[in-house]
Amino acid sequence: MPVLQRIKKPTTRRGKRILLSKEPQVIEHTKKTFFVKGKKQGELGSTILKDIHKLKRPDAVILSQKNDILPFDDATFFERHGQKRDANLFWFASHNKKRPNNLVIGRLYNYQLLDMMELGVEKYTSLEEFKIEKIDMGVKPCLVFNGEIWGESPEYERLKNLLVDLFHREPAKAIRLQGIEHVMSFTAKDGMIYLRSYKILLKKSGQRTPRVELEEIGPSADMKLRRSKLASDGLFKTACKQPKALLIKKKKNITKDGLGTTHGRIHIPKQEVEKLQTRKMKGLKKTNAERKEERAALKKRRADAAVSDDASSSKRLRSAS
Repeated sequence: MPVLQRIKKPTTRRGKRILLSKEPQVIEHTKKTFFVKGKKQGELGSTILKDIHKLKRPDAVILSQKNDILPFDDATFFERHGQKRDANLFWFASHNKKRPNNLVIGRLYNYQLLDMMELGVEKYTSLEEFKIEKIDMGVKPCLVFNGEIWGESPEYERLKNLLVDLFHREPAKAIRLQGIEHVMSFTAKDGMIYLRSYKILLKKSGQRTPRVELEEIGPSADMKLRRSKLASDGLFKTACKQPKALLIKKKKNITKDGLGTTHGRIHIPKQEVEKLQTRKMKGLKKTNAERKEERAALKKRRADAAVSDDASSSKRLRSAS
């Protein structure tokens, strides 16, 4: 018999504000990520979590305790901690003989598991091994996906969507050239996924457009896709649904020509010009003679109508007799 969970109502204004902030919003805040260590994650797995945590700060938290869990068998741990920390993304590192240097990335929807991917790290170079200047904290990276398989395989398409979600920050309304400092490249080839991270350097070119150079700053990883647990098409479509307030309403009767000029079409009903109220001025007022003519014409119409009524009534009497 299922156990019904009692819903606690807030007793303070602060508690009410916290519950309202966790409810679905028209414009959601930046997604948070939490990093989990397995029972045995090894030195490599621990280094990966620390490096990705540095790239994701300040929207990330790393759990210090080790946890004996198997994500593909039971995801209750991630769902509980996701709701506790109001986080929708997670990274999990583990290491064993069957799956060495294992890395699981996933996300939640409505604090329930949506999908996750298991990657095997075969080669890794940490941030500390690159002895160069790093990027500032909180910089939004530019993501590049190389390889045709990203658009051909449904599994790789979902992995691409998951990676974009993992490294996405607040939406940008405008882009400044000097603000693009970090680029992350994901190359899929021969069953391998190569992660490379670069710093963008703008050099003088003698022209208005600067010359762009890339300097590798780490981390660098060679990974292989092992397992995946994908959400159904219906659930994934529901998770991607946008509120009606954000949908762009189509404007009717507005078109643009080849030169970019906007043209609008207005529908006006038929107007009774004779009944329009014009400006009251002496030049538009009727004279006494015009008023007398109107009154005489009105009397004549009334008299003609009375005569026609008398004629029709007498005709009906003759026909009746």
